[in-house]
Amino acid sequence: MTAVAAGPTHPVDGVALTVVIIIFVIVAIMGFVAARWRITPEERGMKTLDQWGLGGRGFGSWITWFLLGGDLYTAYTFIAVPAAMWSTGAVSGFFAVPYTVVLYPIVFLLMARLWSVSHRHGYVTPADFVGGRYGSKTLSTAIAVTGIVATMPYIALQLVGIKAVLTVLGLGSGANAFTQDLPLIIAFVVLAAYTYTAGLRAPAAIAVVKDLLIYIAVIVAIIWLPAQFGGWEGIFKATEAKMSSINPATNLPVGSVIPGAASFNAYWTLALGSAMALFMYPHSVTGVLSTKSRNTIRRNAVVLPIYSLMLGFLALLGYVAIKAGTKPIGLDGVVNPQLVVPQLFLDNFPSWFAGVALAAIAVGALVPAAIMSIAASNLFTRNIYRDLFKPNATPAQEAKVSKFVSLVVKFGALLFVILMDQSAAINMQLLGGVWILQTFPAIVAGLYTRWFHRWALLAGWAVGILYGTIAAYNVVNPVTHAHFGGSIAPIPFTDVPVYIAVTAFVMNAIVSVVLTLVFRALHVPDGRDRTTHADYGADEGDPKVVEVLEPYEATVDR
Repeated sequence: MTAVAAGPTHPVDGVALTVVIIIFVIVAIMGFVAARWRITPEERGMKTLDQWGLGGRGFGSWITWFLLGGDLYTAYTFIAVPAAMWSTGAVSGFFAVPYTVVLYPIVFLLMARLWSVSHRHGYVTPADFVGGRYGSKTLSTAIAVTGIVATMPYIALQLVGIKAVLTVLGLGSGANAFTQDLPLIIAFVVLAAYTYTAGLRAPAAIAVVKDLLIYIAVIVAIIWLPAQFGGWEGIFKATEAKMSSINPATNLPVGSVIPGAASFNAYWTLALGSAMALFMYPHSVTGVLSTKSRNTIRRNAVVLPIYSLMLGFLALLGYVAIKAGTKPIGLDGVVNPQLVVPQLFLDNFPSWFAGVALAAIAVGALVPAAIMSIAASNLFTRNIYRDLFKPNATPAQEAKVSKFVSLVVKFGALLFVILMDQSAAINMQLLGGVWILQTFPAIVAGLYTRWFHRWALLAGWAVGILYGTIAAYNVVNPVTHAHFGGSIAPIPFTDVPVYIAVTAFVMNAIVSVVLTLVFRALHVPDGRDRTTHADYGADEGDPKVVEVLEPYEATVDR
């Protein structure tokens, strides 16, 4: 095979590129064909949010397993976790594995209740539920805006994952900015087109291919690569040597192979806070509400930890790359840790198999990016457009607006990746995790109790958002000296480093409890609860689920 020069560091691998293109074309066709998947002739065109944004609320166990797996384990997960392991070790990388283990009991307990009440009342978004539970348009708007803002950089990071693949393949090195980003723009246009056409059915269909490719690539890599580099003992020795070396910018060790005593609080709060936050993201809720029964969710909560095993293997590839001497150099000649896994595959496997692995990462970006854009557009349509501007919007108008906004969201994410430095997208995503956790009290408490006062929850949310943003801004990267340099900071008035989102959440909860007591004592009027106790246990066979109990109504402050 002849390599054609494409830049100072990355020749074009023709075989690998061809494999990636073929697989990309296949999944794109699947995305468009999905517009007619499991849909009656009368429903074609998907003229309601239930059909377009939730796939008809009819996905069974297998489709849900692939959909949630594709939704939660994104391309950026496959890129960022081993990159963090390669860069600084377990504290910044491996915490993702225990956090996904902690995650599924939360899903088992909480999401079935959200499914039931949402199906009884026709709720499409978590903000719909909050508005119905607390009778507060202001609170539901705050939840919706938080979800949209937190999701936007998450979508951008999926495009960062695609860009990493294109960089390693030698693309994106044109003479001007347009040709440099042309492959990414093409991928975006295809993604936008089939999402607009097929809605949630498109990523549901593609997720099957994506997951199969990822499993094949990771299983082969975790068996083959250690055998080529002298086994795990040699890999961990090489990793220990790198992590114990001194970083000249900080005069501290580069990292740690396993968390040390000084890192325990940062490690466990990162894992717990991330687990609490993940299913507060609107795209996670969208995947849950698309299922046909509450037991579908519970069955998936039992088997989805298989993905955590795969994620653990994937994380260890960051250590394998250290032993392999992988050099993740970007087209600008600067070290870019995000390229570690794609470069590792390209360096150490036949071109055709490297193409399969790189295609898996690229397809792994398309699935969550589609779901995230759908979820963000549903939030805008239901909780901003309908609640604030057009309360009498018809289902067809809602679907039309949501389809259009999904294009705007993806276009915004594309501009974010093209026009801003990649580190900005990463920092914004870290900040998004801090923000989205502040919706936890309103959503999760509401699933079990109506005790909290709506204004207390709003005040708690505001305090958590404000503290989290300021604390994250004050974290300065020791190398670049840029703000928003990380997500760990000491608890106020202590020197105990923890995940900023957890500290903000505790402040949020304290304010919510204290102000609820105050408002109850002062008899401050509260909003109307549109839900009933029976709503939270309804299942697929319940006639009030089959025929929605009450069409969704815009909430009003009282």
